[in-house]
Amino acid sequence: MSSGLAIPTIQTVAPAVHFAPPPPPLDPQTLPHTGMLHLHDAAGQASAHLSDAAGHAVHEAADAALQVLGSLSGVLLAGRAALLGTRVLAAAAVRAAEEQRCLERQQQLAAAAAEQWEAAAFAAVRVNARRRALLARAARAAAGGGPPGPPPRPDVPPPLTPVGACLGDLRRELARSEEALRRAEERQAAWEQRRLAARLRLDEEQDDDWRRGLRESRRSALERFTAGRTADAEARQLPRQPADRRTEGALDAGEVRRSGAEILGSLDPYAACEAAELAAQAVRHAVRRAAEDPRRARIHLAEARKFVRDANKQAQAAREAQERAAAHYDFLVYETPEGTEDLTPAPDAVALLRRTLDEGVPLTAAGRELVERRVEERVHALEARYVRQQCAGAVAELARRFGGEAGAGRPEGQEIRLDWTPEGWGPGHWLRATLVDGRLRVATMYRGGPGERTAAERALDDERCAESLERLDQLEEITGALGLGLEFKVEHTEGALPGVLGEDAWVLDELIDEAERATGAHRDVAPEARRYRTVDGDGRR
Repeated sequence: MSSGLAIPTIQTVAPAVHFAPPPPPLDPQTLPHTGMLHLHDAAGQASAHLSDAAGHAVHEAADAALQVLGSLSGVLLAGRAALLGTRVLAAAAVRAAEEQRCLERQQQLAAAAAEQWEAAAFAAVRVNARRRALLARAARAAAGGGPPGPPPRPDVPPPLTPVGACLGDLRRELARSEEALRRAEERQAAWEQRRLAARLRLDEEQDDDWRRGLRESRRSALERFTAGRTADAEARQLPRQPADRRTEGALDAGEVRRSGAEILGSLDPYAACEAAELAAQAVRHAVRRAAEDPRRARIHLAEARKFVRDANKQAQAAREAQERAAAHYDFLVYETPEGTEDLTPAPDAVALLRRTLDEGVPLTAAGRELVERRVEERVHALEARYVRQQCAGAVAELARRFGGEAGAGRPEGQEIRLDWTPEGWGPGHWLRATLVDGRLRVATMYRGGPGERTAAERALDDERCAESLERLDQLEEITGALGLGLEFKVEHTEGALPGVLGEDAWVLDELIDEAERATGAHRDVAPEARRYRTVDGDGRR
């Protein structure tokens, strides 16, 4: 064996991964140590968690509370959350709350630490998105003016910042933020409801039954709205429909007015005035026809119910779109910590999202496609960094467990290059891993350039190649503990590959192609696109 090829996949996002300063680019003309980061004694410079996290493989629920969320893990989870729908995020919030209750009751949890952190991080994204969408809604309402006076100033807590927090602290903060948001949304919804009534002139009627029925119906609608904003209700996603109370006998004017008040009062507080006006007009027609044509009045009431259902669905869809835009916006404006590589900016998508939040203008189909593409691009870039970090951590852990020297470099054209000289291999041989375009290749290397090898050298090359098979198994085990799926496909060529430890910037694929051409041992390996784990069939990443 001289090389093995694998496509790393993210099975779970380990919670403790931080952004790391990039290793300096490797210049083959400079001194041998330039561009190298020695993982065995300086892993802290790259990412303080690497060797420790790999060595202990913290996956037990009891250990989850001892961890803090790393900067890279945090933003990657936020990006994955931004790609999900409201129902999935709400389900994660329900899981996070249940896990906290289990811990408070001292019950043992079967969930892994990474899964608990994912649920809590997704719930934080949901809360932050609701918060930003509410503030944007209140700002638009204040700018619009008109009755019934200015909207209440939303009394909401600051946005949640999971990075650097302990899991238990984050869960408790989630519960407090949820309750504060619920109260603020209820106050805003009540104001929106009064504004809608004023615009539709629903309170002009002086009939006591009408006003009483309308007031009671509004109160019930507001209670349903508040109850529907909980994570549990969103996860179940059971939309409330206006009651359809049909009277088989004749309808008098009083019954029509009471039914009409109930229908109009059930309007979603955020319903668009234009859509709600259709329902109000249908009720007016029903009231006028009640005495002379009860059948026609009943038809108008049925139309009003349909208009209310449609208006409520549109209001719910607009609310979800606003919150999704807020989650996308928060993710795309995120800046990496100082001293680390910046993420590619997305000013075009950010401008569209800012307009959506500031003006309430829904995204067009083309706009949605652009935003989702920018979000996916950033998530893919973060996943590539995450894989790079975890691969470096796995090599650091190999050196810690089994001895030898390990180092990392960043040659041009490679995401990372990792060299490990197992104990007893030096100075003539080592293992080299390169990550290029999401493909991890590990090869057995010998010190020197291409050329004839003596019989003794070839025999030692073969011995090291045979030992490399065991090393690949060890690497797969360690990456598995770190949440990466890694399955090597062993490629056979003659002997080890030439190189210079810690200096050369050659890509292994190029070396292998050259060796295979020289030996005639070329084997085709079908190219594979970078892949990431998708579960549940709902787009969850």
